Amino acid sequence: MKTIFSFFALLSVLVVVAQTNTYEISFENAVHHEASINATFSDLEMDTVSLRMSRTSPGRYALHEFAKNVYGFKATDSKGNSLKAYRPNPYEWNVTGHDGTINIEYILFANRGDGTYSQVDETHAHLNIPATFMYVPELNKRKIEVTFDVREDLNWKIATQLPLVSGTTYMAPNLYYFMDSPTELSNFTLKSFELDSKTIQLALHHNGTEAEADIYFEKVKKIVLAEKEVYGELPNFDYGTYTFLACYIPNASGDGMEHRNSTILTSTRSLANGGMERNIGTVSHEFFHAWNVERIRPKTLEPFDFEAANMSGELWFAEGFTSYYTNLILCRAGLISSKEYVEGIAGTFNYVWNSPARQFFNPIEMSFQAPFVDAATSVDPVNRENTFISYYSYGSVLGLALDLSLRQNNLNLDDYLKMVWQQYGQKEVPYTIDNLHTVLNQYAGKPFGDGFFNKYIYQSGMPDYTTLFESVGVILQQSKDRPYFGSSVSMSEDGKEGRIRRNPKIGSPAYKAKLGKRDVIMNINNIPFSEGQQFDDYLNQFSIGDSLEVNFSRFGNTKATTLILEPTPSYSIRLMEDTEQAPSVEMLQKRKAWLKSE
Repeated sequence: MKTIFSFFALLSVLVVVAQTNTYEISFENAVHHEASINATFSDLEMDTVSLRMSRTSPGRYALHEFAKNVYGFKATDSKGNSLKAYRPNPYEWNVTGHDGTINIEYILFANRGDGTYSQVDETHAHLNIPATFMYVPELNKRKIEVTFDVREDLNWKIATQLPLVSGTTYMAPNLYYFMDSPTELSNFTLKSFELDSKTIQLALHHNGTEAEADIYFEKVKKIVLAEKEVYGELPNFDYGTYTFLACYIPNASGDGMEHRNSTILTSTRSLANGGMERNIGTVSHEFFHAWNVERIRPKTLEPFDFEAANMSGELWFAEGFTSYYTNLILCRAGLISSKEYVEGIAGTFNYVWNSPARQFFNPIEMSFQAPFVDAATSVDPVNRENTFISYYSYGSVLGLALDLSLRQNNLNLDDYLKMVWQQYGQKEVPYTIDNLHTVLNQYAGKPFGDGFFNKYIYQSGMPDYTTLFESVGVILQQSKDRPYFGSSVSMSEDGKEGRIRRNPKIGSPAYKAKLGKRDVIMNINNIPFSEGQQFDDYLNQFSIGDSLEVNFSRFGNTKATTLILEPTPSYSIRLMEDTEQAPSVEMLQKRKAWLKSE
């Protein structure tokens, strides 16, 4: 998440600011993942100038410490005299003794092509700006011009939300817009179409055919149209264009990251090898963010802090409700069937509602965990299996519940989002959780709005999904005949023992039996494993309610415990007509209105 201030509010400040910071980046040593960067900061009035590498990136909430990939730093004044630089911390260079101008140069190592980091090689220069360019915080209102020295020998072109100045030089009105403007340099294919006097374009860097690109772009068009229908209009893109920056190449890392007028889409899957179907969900998710999070923006992320972790309690809405619409839009756009959509809900549904983490955190508090889980790194073991539910998933199933609940009152989530958009997104007024609550009260009535927020947002209650699903002809069931252990177990290569891979879930049979992660199960009731047998298949020979003797080893010591098998808590979700029941005409009508499908 994303840009930091209202673009136009910032632009109004820039009218009186004449100075421009300039950057130039080249890629002579791309084969070894290096970029050479030069920058000039002039008309400096402070004695000591702090140059920084960002510690985080728009769309991320954790720290990433991009300074670790910078070396060969040098600073000179306007006459080329060397300047002293000292390091007060790992991500800052303080330069003194200048004559009003500082020129810097440094080398960047970049080899991760995703939505956070940069990657430079002979296939492309995939640039996330915070991971690439140093900046001076005090000069954040200055205009920026950046020149990309493209590798013409590799047929590179430039795709970015930055407006073109001339040649290969582009402009940002201020630091914040610059930081939010990922840029792709490669031999990409460019597709575009016009909608409501705006240009929607796909810069597709892939190893496939033009025909594949055409088919994929038609899918992108359908998503854009379906998402516009939710809000009733497109956002007012600052320079009239929205760009999908897609890298579907073997050296990329799977990701998606939204920005104000563009989004990054990365995957190792080619369009010919599953990407045509499996990559399109990221397109749906990230474009929805053009409204929800880029312009319908949490106040807790304003301004976005490039020097610290960013925490927000609204991610269940910003990320979670966006996740709810991800596959719903694919269904509405005709890219997946109603059956595929409905049955596909089950995985997220089971993950959320079978997690013991709800006893510790509600959706707001779950959102607070983002700095610890959003691609954050640490080396000590954690207990996420029992204490964390992704705000993407949690918010998604709450969005589903809210949508189906509203539809029982002849309302719907689309129109609620339109109202949030009109009050906050269009005007770019950052919102709070109280604001979301108030708008729901306005839209659906105070008893409904208070009930939803008090039960499911401020608390961790579970809605009555059985009734909600039934209203649209969908059956929610739990299997009572499948045994449940409580943690995943991987079998050894020789198939003679199984190792517990995760912390057992609180309250599960494995947890009650005091088994733990890394325990090695040798047998149950002295029955050996069969060669090639999976642990779940092995469990099926026992019955629900059986009291079993589990023989295992822990830290090399042989132990035994008693475990009582329980039925799986997992749910299945199916269309009513795929069971022995038949949906009513009213159920089918409500389902059609929900999924907007035949």
